[in-house]
Amino acid sequence: MSRVYNFSAGPAVLPLSVLEQAQAEMLDYQGTGMSVMEMSHRSAAYMAIIAEAEALVRELMGVPTNYKVLFQQGGATGQFTMVPMNLLTDRSQKAAYVHTGSWSKKAMSEAKKQCDNVVMVASSEASNFNYIPDQGDWQPFADAAYLHVTNNNTIFGTEYHWTPESGDVPLVGDMSSNILSRPVDVSKYGIIYAGAQKNLGPSGVTLVIVREDLLGRRSNLPVMLDYKVQAESESMHNTPPTYAIYILGLVLKWVKAQGGVAGMEAQNIAKAALLYKAIDEMAFYSCPTQVESRSRMNVPFILSDDRLNESFLSEAKKADLVTLKGHRSVGGMRASLYNAMPLAGVEALVAFMGDFAKRHG
Repeated sequence: MSRVYNFSAGPAVLPLSVLEQAQAEMLDYQGTGMSVMEMSHRSAAYMAIIAEAEALVRELMGVPTNYKVLFQQGGATGQFTMVPMNLLTDRSQKAAYVHTGSWSKKAMSEAKKQCDNVVMVASSEASNFNYIPDQGDWQPFADAAYLHVTNNNTIFGTEYHWTPESGDVPLVGDMSSNILSRPVDVSKYGIIYAGAQKNLGPSGVTLVIVREDLLGRRSNLPVMLDYKVQAESESMHNTPPTYAIYILGLVLKWVKAQGGVAGMEAQNIAKAALLYKAIDEMAFYSCPTQVESRSRMNVPFILSDDRLNESFLSEAKKADLVTLKGHRSVGGMRASLYNAMPLAGVEALVAFMGDFAKRHG
């Protein structure tokens, strides 16, 4: 079997052991004589799967008892709508956003369909989103119904290495691309959400952690978009994405075996440090992100000559290093170092970068 090192921003690499276990259980899950994809979501076997997944989320992230853990559909993009829909009691209330890239822009755009008073309390757009604005420079937001941040920005390679202070205003965090990569104090957030396809599992399921006092702020919402209904039905108001939740559970078990979130953070620090060191020490490459805001998960880098981009990608692919092309908003390359990317993959990339620079620099 030949496996490449997949640096995709998402859907992203999954732990090999998780894929192997899913393969072994594909036709017969633990003696049931059927695949997880075939079994009723109301069956005892499946109820145990989703209950264990929730329990592992709570254990690994230290989720307080006054929070609900939900498994939703629609990706993070669906949450761009659900957050304002559930947290605003009327259209005139203020919704506050920190604008740090494409995903916060899309979140604000969806919020404006639900709210007439969406405000941008800070933005790094003037420098093409290459840093996280210091909170001391933010506009006041104490009268907002919530404050929304994008904790990690896949395209521009920036990440909050601190938790914003929001006072009595519920803090909402889009952690799609860095959840479980570092410890998080869930109690500082009103809502955390994350599309699974980067650090949690396959696409198709979205993890939502919501504080109970934020449920039921509005009535008569569409049932599939109402956190209260979803919480009361334990994510089973309709058939959930059963197989995606099963894989997510396997990934959570794998994270626990790595030493939990603290263990994952140590690995992620080492991987990111290795790649950034190579970029900074070789004049052939540069990183457009300000040092203090550099993401551990998504590392953009630019070659000294854009004309070599296609050669870099072509040669990298031959070396089994794939999906390295940068987003058009930044250009160059981007290496995503999610939890399941092994250190050996980063070492192989750094070695290739050194060899390529020697031959083309």
